[in-house]
Amino acid sequence: MMRIAGVLALVGALCGTSLLAQETDAPVTSDKPPEKQCQPDVGCVTNLPLPRFVSLKGSEGNARRGPGLTHRIDWVFTRAGMPLRITAEYENWRRVEDSEGAGGWVHYSLLSGVRSALVTLDMAELREAPDDSATVIAQAELGVIGRLLECNPDWCRVSLDGTRGWMLKTALWGVKSDEIIE
Repeated sequence: MMRIAGVLALVGALCGTSLLAQETDAPVTSDKPPEKQCQPDVGCVTNLPLPRFVSLKGSEGNARRGPGLTHRIDWVFTRAGMPLRITAEYENWRRVEDSEGAGGWVHYSLLSGVRSALVTLDMAELREAPDDSATVIAQAELGVIGRLLECNPDWCRVSLDGTRGWMLKTALWGVKSDEIIE
């Protein structure tokens, strides 16, 4: 019993709790304040919704295996303005993924709240108004990144290389299907 109790005390010390006290129903005492309980759809650090979209601030950003500089770099994002989905937060780090699901932990300073979107349909039509019968003013190739200006339930107004117009939400990655942006 002494060996198990010693292991439980060691593990408990590492975790900040007393596993031995839990095993024996003794009251647990701790000098630490109680940890903040996080909701599954809200970030513990920012209190912003999860998942949410942001963009890559610069032209390069390292995605690491874990939240810290000591973790290995698994992926490097190389397109400025690329939309990324934040799925978790830990201190100054955000777990992000791109449209293909690749990603990792990125320092928050590499991310921007400026919204962008990736065109997911080849030769997607950019229209004058949010209507299927509106005049097509341009077409965008698959993989083009544009800035999101506003979105209604079915359409988003985007700026692609300085050309502004409306594109179907279904042709974009970087905005939720039910999201409204004003």
